[in-house]
Amino acid sequence: MLLITNALLIPVAATGPDVLPGGWMLVGDDGRIDSLGTGTPPAVEAEVLDVQGAFVAPGFISSHSHLFTSGLRGLGVDQTLYGWCDSMLGFTAHLCAEHIYWSTLHGSLDFLSNGVTSAFDFTDPRLSWVPMVEGVRSGNGVLRDIDYLLRQADAKADSGIRYINSVGMDVTVGTDDEIFERLAAVVAHDAAADPARMLGSAVFGAVQWSPRRDAAELEVEAMRRFGLINQAHFLETREEVELQRSKFEWYAEAGALGPDLVFGHFIQTTPEIIDRAAEAGSGMSWQPASNGRLASGIADLGHIRASGMTVGVGLDDQACTDVADPWQNMRIGMYQQRAATGDPNSMSPAEMLRLHTLGSAQVLGIAGRVGSLEPGKFADFVVVDPRSPDVGPLWHPIDNYVLSMSLRNLKRVYVGGELVNENGVSTNPLAVEASAKVHEQLPAVARRTAWPA
Repeated sequence: MLLITNALLIPVAATGPDVLPGGWMLVGDDGRIDSLGTGTPPAVEAEVLDVQGAFVAPGFISSHSHLFTSGLRGLGVDQTLYGWCDSMLGFTAHLCAEHIYWSTLHGSLDFLSNGVTSAFDFTDPRLSWVPMVEGVRSGNGVLRDIDYLLRQADAKADSGIRYINSVGMDVTVGTDDEIFERLAAVVAHDAAADPARMLGSAVFGAVQWSPRRDAAELEVEAMRRFGLINQAHFLETREEVELQRSKFEWYAEAGALGPDLVFGHFIQTTPEIIDRAAEAGSGMSWQPASNGRLASGIADLGHIRASGMTVGVGLDDQACTDVADPWQNMRIGMYQQRAATGDPNSMSPAEMLRLHTLGSAQVLGIAGRVGSLEPGKFADFVVVDPRSPDVGPLWHPIDNYVLSMSLRNLKRVYVGGELVNENGVSTNPLAVEASAKVHEQLPAVARRTAWPA
């Protein structure tokens, strides 16, 4: 057992106080929170962690991530979405299963080092990237061996992060039976993983780029057949907006709208699309940092939240968020909304923190296990010291936590009550090798393929 004492606890719970000064939290041997409170902690046989007044808060949840991109930062910096994809995913088209394993492990450990303990992760698809022309894939690319997908899942499992594994169906290759057979193999692989780490499988919704008019119907069949949720990149970019919007009807006609369909990005919307998605119960994952980096736009969070849509927050990936820093992501999101509306009350620090923790868990359907510090949930938490470096008096603790903290203040990260990172150094035995492999392998591929051009 682990007993955390002298903490400034931020539970982010559905009910109860926002902050517990002088707080304690007891973690059971099963890696779940046993109890928490203020005042004198329980007298139990446990390892004691005295955090000396530091913040203890839930680990962040990225509701939309591409962990394989960790070694691809700095590509396509002068491009919007499709040009950036040409630069980044054009490179991964040359990678093999071993390369993508180490890249994904590197990205997963990077998330953990920055306090992100759970992630919805889009795997790099088996079908390699080809340029977009007028909003549609210009060809099929190469269908890689299934190990290319499976090794990405293995990397997440080996890192110790909690994850939802999202895979594309590559519906333009093979018969429908072959498409579902390929998906079934990945779902079976996921089912054999540790259920405490692998929080679920999902469809990588790709109607946005598909030329198949029945693509949404295939995704819905996959959701029903395998019991999957679906997160679709949708209405993300300014390119071909009318074509993008027209494809909302594909999902509506296929019966996809509902709590199991999450729209990733959801920027180039209309009030009607938002209202229809909300009425059906669909959620939305918001990626403020990458939306700004790729000049994609600013999501209408005011209307989206007022409509009743459940909203989570994602860091997207290291190649378009650059630094997978959840505090930076929260601040960018707040600043975007306030600048767009002219209203400083359009997004508060407490609301922003909830969206990047419990809100993300809710939109992904995993709030019973992660997202807040409550008894029975996994003990995934961060220890953040406001005096190292010192930010001054904590006039409003949650406001200070969101607005004044940074990765400099992050001292420890725990998953299931186990220390996974301390002062930016991973406890994972594969961490050093992952870094070495990414530095060795990716430049070697670039030299061999003369990429980037």
